[in-house]
Amino acid sequence: MKISFHGAARTVTGSKHLIHLNNGKKILLDCGLFQGLRDKTREYNSELGFDAKEVSMVLLSHAHIDHSGLLPKLVKDGFEGKIYCTKATASLVRILLADSAYIQEADVRYVNKKRKKEGQTLVAPVYKINDAERVFPMLHEIEYGKKIKIDKDISVQFTDAGHILGSASVHLTLKENGKKTRLTFSGDIGRYRDIILKSPETFDQADYIILESTYGNSLHKNYINADEELYRIIEETCVKNGGKVVIPAFSVGRTQEILYDLNMFELENRLPQIEYYVDSPLSNKATKVIRNHPECYNKKLSEILTRDEDPFGFKGLKFITKVEDSKALNDNKNPMVIISASGMATAGRVKHHIANAISDPRNTILMVGYCEPNSLGNKLMRGDEKVRIFGEEYQVKANVESIRSMSAHGDYDDLCQYLACQNPKLVKKLFLVHGEHDVQAEFSKRLVKKGFLDVVIPDMHQTIGLG
Repeated sequence: MKISFHGAARTVTGSKHLIHLNNGKKILLDCGLFQGLRDKTREYNSELGFDAKEVSMVLLSHAHIDHSGLLPKLVKDGFEGKIYCTKATASLVRILLADSAYIQEADVRYVNKKRKKEGQTLVAPVYKINDAERVFPMLHEIEYGKKIKIDKDISVQFTDAGHILGSASVHLTLKENGKKTRLTFSGDIGRYRDIILKSPETFDQADYIILESTYGNSLHKNYINADEELYRIIEETCVKNGGKVVIPAFSVGRTQEILYDLNMFELENRLPQIEYYVDSPLSNKATKVIRNHPECYNKKLSEILTRDEDPFGFKGLKFITKVEDSKALNDNKNPMVIISASGMATAGRVKHHIANAISDPRNTILMVGYCEPNSLGNKLMRGDEKVRIFGEEYQVKANVESIRSMSAHGDYDDLCQYLACQNPKLVKKLFLVHGEHDVQAEFSKRLVKKGFLDVVIPDMHQTIGLG
């Protein structure tokens, strides 16, 4: 038995890990799109690193595009098996892959316009909308906690990972030559005591663990104060200074968390009386999906539903879908909060809103999640005085703030708590994925001190034997 790592290896994007069984079967853990890697992005997304026709099945941890976004290419390249995931993940995948395909096609039209002028060879999208739609019939839903025997050699169980709606850790029991091997893939691990979702669940002892490490060297600020920080920023920016708060937010998870906090302010009769907009068609669709899956909510939110039928809506909130309405926000001089995708400010309507707001010191750009090092969001968070948006240079005069505790990824305390159910001496190898290499190197030292005997940081396309 072997495992090869074809994404999220010494980086935080493109999750793809392939298990090779001695009988020829191959199990793919996630099939994610690479994002935010500048010139290498297209190159990495053009090659899977393995033959799609040889993949027997896919076990999908969650719907985020850096974990699911290359499923259409996998199918396009010849995969014909089943894709196992939770019910909520299947609901989200349908809208996220369609959106991703739309972006692929739009990006290529823009690139080819420029390449045609320069006499260069035109490029094709990684996949199209019809490729995304071919994925949907292959989705097979698995309930949390239920052990499924896929065949005589492979059993799988999903446990709640607490990262986004439907997110799961994947636990495999594999039989070879009369011997059982237990392998756990964490997927992305959420925070304990999340305001919307249940905490990550414990799991049975594993022989091998593949663990995400996004914040393996960081501690989030006290999550309890995140809502008060949001309130303070809105109060100071909009009420006192008459400015705008622009919040780049991921369509799934982060947007709904902000809406939940704003809704709570209204229930407490202290919501600032200004304009609130969610400017993202995808965020609108995602919010509807999340409303339809209350089985994923934690106990506190379930109790709130008994007195508030919509925890993600409040008086005065408007969802923007039309492009002309989005553009009109930039001409609107009233104090307002604009929540818009993407969360790293790498694409989407939020880049226009940042460009419009960035030169006015009355405004605030509020970052609320992880930002890849090359992203516009990261440049703003690290304090760059000048940034380029759509090829034009802007002086950063707006206030830039961040609420790191809003990240859907757990910090190193959360990750260690996730592993607390394991006897480290029984774990033969622990693989760190989905993290920057310097972060992983630091986190691995912490894990060794906790008793894990062999912590491995695999490189891209590296194959490692299990046995």
